[in-house]
Formats: sequence, C-alpha cells, structure tokens
Amino acid sequence: MPALKVLHVIPAVAPRYGGPSQAIFEMCRALRQQGAEVLIATTDADGPGHLAVERGRTIDFQGVPAIFFARQWSERFGYSRPLARWLDRQVAGFDAVHIHAIFSHPCVAAARACRRRLVPYIVRPLGSLDPWSMRQKAWRKRVMWHLAAKRMLDGAAAVHYTTPEEQQLAESSLALRDGVVIPLGIDLRRLQETSAAASFHQRHPALSNHPYVLALSRIHPKKNIELLIEAFLSVVEQPKLAGWRLVIAGDGEADYLAALQGLVRQRAQSDKVIFTGWLDGIEKSAALQGAALFALPSRQENFGIAVVESLACGVPALVSEHVNLAPEIASRAAGWVTTLDPGEFSRTLALAMGDEAERLRRGGAGRDWVAERFSWDVLATRLISLYSTFAGKELPFEARYSVS
Repeated sequence: MPALKVLHVIPAVAPRYGGPSQAIFEMCRALRQQGAEVLIATTDADGPGHLAVERGRTIDFQGVPAIFFARQWSERFGYSRPLARWLDRQVAGFDAVHIHAIFSHPCVAAARACRRRLVPYIVRPLGSLDPWSMRQKAWRKRVMWHLAAKRMLDGAAAVHYTTPEEQQLAESSLALRDGVVIPLGIDLRRLQETSAAASFHQRHPALSNHPYVLALSRIHPKKNIELLIEAFLSVVEQPKLAGWRLVIAGDGEADYLAALQGLVRQRAQSDKVIFTGWLDGIEKSAALQGAALFALPSRQENFGIAVVESLACGVPALVSEHVNLAPEIASRAAGWVTTLDPGEFSRTLALAMGDEAERLRRGGAGRDWVAERFSWDVLATRLISLYSTFAGKELPFEARYSVS
C-alpha cells in the first residue's frame, strides 16, 4: 500500500513557544519511522522577529520535512496569506491533516482548505479550550469562536486531546464531541543517555554539590513561577533544607522574567536561585538528570511535556492540581500534587525536599509509568491508526466538510 501522507499545520515552531511547538518534531520523526510521509507547514514567526529559514520550499528542519511561510502580521494571530494560499492549493495531496492549535490564522486557514477539498482533518487544541484558557483574552476568543473556531471543531474528523482531563474540561464546557486521547511522547533514549548527565553541577558552579529543584519551561505568567520562588525561599530557611538550590531554566516574556529575578533580589537570596536561560539538547538532559525534584506550579497546563521528561529520568514531580497530568501522577504515585494555596504548596514542597527515600521511590514509579505510556513507538502507531480511520473516505464526509 502507498505510504500514508499526513500534513501537520502549526502556527510557529520557534523554541520560544515551548513544548507544543517542539513536540511536533518528535511526533513527526516517530511517524516517519512507522512509514508515514509527513510534512510540517508553518510560519517563520519567532516572537517579534523571524526565524532564519528559507521560505516557500520544503527543507529539512530538525530532521523533518518542513515548509515555512512569512508571518506577515500579529504575533498572536500569526497571519500568513502565503501559507493560506499554499494550503488551499496543496491539502488535496494529503490523506489527512493534523492541525495543532486553534485561535490562529494558519489553523483557521488549514481547516477551511480541508473542508473545501474534502480532506479529513484532526485538531489538537493545545489546552486552549480549557475554561481557564478561554477566560484569558476572553473577548478576542469569543469573536474567534463565533467567526471560525466553532466551525473548525464542528468540521473536524476528530479532536486530539493529550490527557483525559483536557478532554473532560473542553467537552463539558463547550459541548464538543469526537474527542480522542493520545498523549505526547518523549524520546526515552535521548533523555536517558548516561553521557547527558555529565554533571550539570560542573556546568553551573554556583550549584556546587547542592541538590536542586528544577523548573524547566517557557517563562510565562501562567507557569506561576513566583509562587515556587516564594515557597522555595521560605522552605530553605529550615536548617535541614538550607543546602538546596532552585534552578529556573527557560526563556520567554522579558518583563515576567525580570520580575522573577527582582523577586529573588528583594529576598537577598540570589545565591540560592539560579536562572540558566534556555536549555536544549545535552544541556537540557543534564539538567533533568541532575535534579532531585521537578516543579511545575502552573495555573493551567494541558499536558506538561517537561514533567514527563523529568519522570523519564527518575526525577519525581511536584505539580499543581491544574496540570492536566496531575490525576495520573497522583494515581501512579509518581510525585506530589498540591493546590496553589501558598501555605499548602510550601508544606508539600518541604515534604518532598525533606524525604530522599520517598523521592527515589516516586521517581522510580514515574520512570516505569513513562516507559509504559509515553513511548513514541507506541503513540505513533496509534496516530497512524487514527489517520487511517479517515484517510480516503471522502464521500461520507461530503456534507460535513462542505463550506458554508
């Protein structure tokens, strides 16, 4: 049989956009290993600037065929007329289209092109349908919902959620259907390479031989890192925990990052909190493997791929109840789940930091869970099965995909 041809459309893939924009490359590499033909179509957006990539021609980007088009205006909406025109001409050449995100021009254009050409498409919302997310910039999302997003979801062959919690929150609040849960995977071999661990402490001498809590993510207010800083600096006032350090790894909104650094300076504890900036590759793996505890106190998190990466390294996770993986982390005893109440968060953080044996036990449970559930080899097979369910079945979708 000819290879399944799948187009992936995402607004942007620059590192600054965090886990969702980077997970797509591991997803597509895994799909290729399963025999599928894949292509990523996206824009060159990189914050207010642009990625230094060739536009309008398929290139190899991070080991995956990709084609880039100019983001012409609006970082948030990502408008790209050249991409929309290309989609309208080219989607008919694919068996299925996987759209990553909702409230952006590339995604709206992809869904409309698929309905025009009777090509089945799957939408991955990236947590944007969570009630908390829908309340952010609510007026803008209400307009987008009525103009395009609802039509996009109504026309989708399936809606791809990455956790049961994400599905439940979206479907119960927006009366959606056709949801399927397939988590994101991780490259276990890369993360667990022993060479990667070549001492993160040596790379950052300020750590010396101190155990550390790691917060590794895109620096964004929804990550609630100020709560972690306040709790950590309070906890390390306890003599038995005074030797711990907090490592904040990532990049993002400059004003928020500056506010976090200012918070540390106000407490005169700059030696205990280390900002590393963006980490990738071996440096990222070394940070994960060297950590004693991973922390993610997000106000909302539809998946949290860095959490899964930490667990793959045997590092237990402390997460807020608003991380959609939290119920599974609790049921698997792979870490600690807490509310965002400052007192409770501090108590749970102190409990986790103060019990090495329990950290080792929960880290081991997390490693086993990740190996069982988050291998790309298994997940890519499930995605191909999903695509194949719809590929080539145009006639049953004719009424549903017609453009109103």
